[in-house]
Amino acid sequence: MSEKATLNLGNKTYELPVVTGTENEKAIDISKLRDQTSYITLDSGFKNTGCTKSAITFLDGEQGLLKYRGYAIEDLAEKSTFIEVAYLLIYGNLPTQAETDNFKLQISKHTLLHEDMKKFYDAFPPKAHPMGQLCSLVSSLSAFSPESLNPNPSKEDIDLGIIKLIAKMPTIVSWIYKGSLGEPFIYPKSQLDYVANFMNMTFGQVTEEIGIDPVVVNALDKLLILHADHEQNCSTSTVRIVGSSGCNLPASISAGISALWGPLHGGANQAVIEMLELIKNDGGDTEKWINKAKDKNDPFLLMGFGHRVYKNFDPRANIIKKACDKILDKLGINDPILEIAKKLEDAALNDPYFVERKLYPNVDFYSGIIYRALGFPTDMFTVLFALGRLPGWIAQWKEMRENKEPIGRPRQVYVGEVNKQFIPIADRV
Repeated sequence: MSEKATLNLGNKTYELPVVTGTENEKAIDISKLRDQTSYITLDSGFKNTGCTKSAITFLDGEQGLLKYRGYAIEDLAEKSTFIEVAYLLIYGNLPTQAETDNFKLQISKHTLLHEDMKKFYDAFPPKAHPMGQLCSLVSSLSAFSPESLNPNPSKEDIDLGIIKLIAKMPTIVSWIYKGSLGEPFIYPKSQLDYVANFMNMTFGQVTEEIGIDPVVVNALDKLLILHADHEQNCSTSTVRIVGSSGCNLPASISAGISALWGPLHGGANQAVIEMLELIKNDGGDTEKWINKAKDKNDPFLLMGFGHRVYKNFDPRANIIKKACDKILDKLGINDPILEIAKKLEDAALNDPYFVERKLYPNVDFYSGIIYRALGFPTDMFTVLFALGRLPGWIAQWKEMRENKEPIGRPRQVYVGEVNKQFIPIADRV
């Protein structure tokens, strides 16, 4: 017999079905609650509301678990590549060698941007924020792919749109960076793999004789994997709800990018570097700032420590810490900001105050350090986050369409004034 939840309203009792997920998550299905009772539920921020049944990502914040399509994030980060993970998220299975080769081949055919898109870059003010540019440029892709505007696209058109977006995103991102410096764009090289191609377009480090340091490529590849999806967060839910209107893929992804732009969502790794800069400019006394963080009457917070979802530890942080250590050692960077970061990390891992509260360094702490070590300015950090999150957004958009989910339409409880009398303008005081 299936499990039921009982709701008592006045002198009536209602039974609501309980849905159990494959990881034994339980949810009370209230989809017919208003029809049965005329009541709705109120859940500000949707913190306790499941908006969909999804087979893409499982996250257990209490246990510190993250899985893509059933695969542990630790295994994927160690044994796979970003392109393989992108395929897994979007199509539901780890690709065979033949599928991987074909996926890479199709991507390599669509890395170029239409030359007319250069006019958009030229039109942005010199100090335009990279995320604002990214929103606009990704949305504009629909203008160069008329097939994406078909409200009932074929499977072939959807697959082509997915390939184009994955292929063009690194070019868009690298050109935003080059434009910020006033430097000429570097065109993609189809013979390079995904991450090396992006690094070449960004920094121009690849020649026929000299390749990009594999430690650098590996670290960035891991970061993209770790950011590829994270269940129903703000930006992912935005992509799904915009897509539920029948909106095309580039515009839906652009909406997700806008949501990610918010400092409460995608800007955490940027906030880490800004905090480190603050400590450096104050003289670099980390003990002083650690004590400020411990003082409950001091508003200062250590950015990049703890996580609102993970109550134990962020499993992604354990993975990227090793890559962070390798890349700093390999590049031999002498940066006072990074020295401060190491001292804060040591305190968080050993100081009883932080250990007891499980305020461990999270993925944002280490990703910010890596991006800085690679030479990216802080306002590019969230753009790089979006580059990694792209396959997850695409997978969520695709799943929403395949499940034929209804248009998103939240309810509200009205608390405004009632029955006001209209006053002609001549009589208003």
